[in-house]
Amino acid sequence: MKPAARLRRREPAFEGQWPESIPPLLQRIYAARGATCLEQAQPKLAQLLPLDGMLGLDKATELLADAIAADRHILVVGDFDCDGATACAVGVRGLRMLGAKRVSHAVPNRIVHGYGLSPALVEELALLQPDLLVTVDHGIACHAGIAAARERGWQVLVTDHHLPGDALPPADAIVDPNQPGDAFPSKMLAGVGVMFYVLLALRRRLREAGAFGAGNGPDLSQLLDLVAVGTVADLVPLDANNRALVAAGLRRLRAGQSGAGLRALIEVSQRDHRRLTAADIGYALAPRLNAAGRLEDMALGIECLLTEDSRQAREIAATLNEINAERRAVQQQMTDEAERAFARVAFDPAAAPLAPCLFDPDWHPGVVGLVASKMKERLHRPVIAFAPAEPGSDQLRGSARSIPGFHIRDALADVAARHPELIERFGGHAMAAGLSLHRDAFEPFRDAFDAVARAALTPELLQADVLSDGALAPAEFDRRHAESLRDGGPWGQGFAEPQFDGEFEVLSWRVIGERHLKLELGCAGLRLNAIEFGGWDGNKPPPWVRIAYRLEPDDYRGGEAVQLIVVHREAL
Repeated sequence: MKPAARLRRREPAFEGQWPESIPPLLQRIYAARGATCLEQAQPKLAQLLPLDGMLGLDKATELLADAIAADRHILVVGDFDCDGATACAVGVRGLRMLGAKRVSHAVPNRIVHGYGLSPALVEELALLQPDLLVTVDHGIACHAGIAAARERGWQVLVTDHHLPGDALPPADAIVDPNQPGDAFPSKMLAGVGVMFYVLLALRRRLREAGAFGAGNGPDLSQLLDLVAVGTVADLVPLDANNRALVAAGLRRLRAGQSGAGLRALIEVSQRDHRRLTAADIGYALAPRLNAAGRLEDMALGIECLLTEDSRQAREIAATLNEINAERRAVQQQMTDEAERAFARVAFDPAAAPLAPCLFDPDWHPGVVGLVASKMKERLHRPVIAFAPAEPGSDQLRGSARSIPGFHIRDALADVAARHPELIERFGGHAMAAGLSLHRDAFEPFRDAFDAVARAALTPELLQADVLSDGALAPAEFDRRHAESLRDGGPWGQGFAEPQFDGEFEVLSWRVIGERHLKLELGCAGLRLNAIEFGGWDGNKPPPWVRIAYRLEPDDYRGGEAVQLIVVHREAL
């Protein structure tokens, strides 16, 4: 079912000025990603883009400063994914650090309220009697909810990073680097990054007003562990600004300086905090936080991030771990059903949809994003997965995932422009989006979306590529180079983790855990341990293979041991 991927090597690049401490291999990796000096490859906090240019900061900080001075009730409204949860925690903790006495938080329940600040959520929040709402990681598309809040006399500050629609919502202030007229150089901040910048601006405003006496104010870098987790989890491109934020957060995490909640999540994930990487955030911490918002209530995840009680943090982390195990089981079942559904319509390649829209009345709305992501990876096509908003409902919630070169939000906007009666609500980015529609609109939408996709998708875009940084020399298969690659990040979207390729002899192999392939490979007289997760397909590996792989320290075996993580394999 998985399309044949094409293994391609990146264009080699060797230019740049580097200190002797940077191995030539890492210099080559950095140069291939456009970095020509250490400051570009490993940006520091001192290189963060300045606050000036981010539209709306003056009005936003005025609202917050006035609320703090008047002891008004500030209510931070989060979102039910990891970016929204960390942004909520950063907002609550940061505002308290800056002197706010009455700060609380709320988060919508995915099934009960739907996405973002909805009128239904506003009605519930009335019991809390807020004066100022601060949305984090959402709000730019919440016109009705913001209007409902304003009708109650509340002020509303929107902090978001999603692309706006044709009109902005009627908020008192909006901070979103992607809104029209914003001159902030980076458009890649996650929601948690936007909230962190709002706090930096608020601290500057309060400092200029003399709120901290002769001091500079609280050290907001204490929040960077949360900023790092939310930024990596949301899969935003790691441009230089985001890498500076994530690297600083990772340093705090590795030093054991994170909050009790993140320490507990690292522990329950069985990771070593001293060696934590961006990949560990993406594959271990973020899924456990996200699981709460997918199957239960993200309020539990936010509680984990806010508590400073180590015992409570461990109890919540254990619960999140259990929810995540349940999420994996639900996701596997739904993905299997999705594959069977696609197979029923794809037996004739000429009739197979280029952009599948999949729906099952028994699917869980909190997991459709993961199903869409898995199917996108397996098919290398844009995919939208739908589920009932709640059991038995005729309202559908869809989650879309795309491939490079096909802007999924723009595609939805194109469908909405051509068929305004189909989509009730949508929003998102180039690679991911969400939408709502009625069950009766599913088939017409599916056909309309496929038509838009067929007009835009070329054979080249539908070709899955595995990009390699070339071959490793025999002397580079060692612990020193593996550790330099691990610690040379953070790696992620837009600054890809290094992977290499080569031809190897298969000296031995065995299946572990039913699905994974453990290999011993030979190359230039070396015997190398390798593992391909999910690589067992029932067929014996050939005697010689060409693989793409990552080189990692083998911390399980210890000493000087390294291992290859196989990401692509083909017979010779």
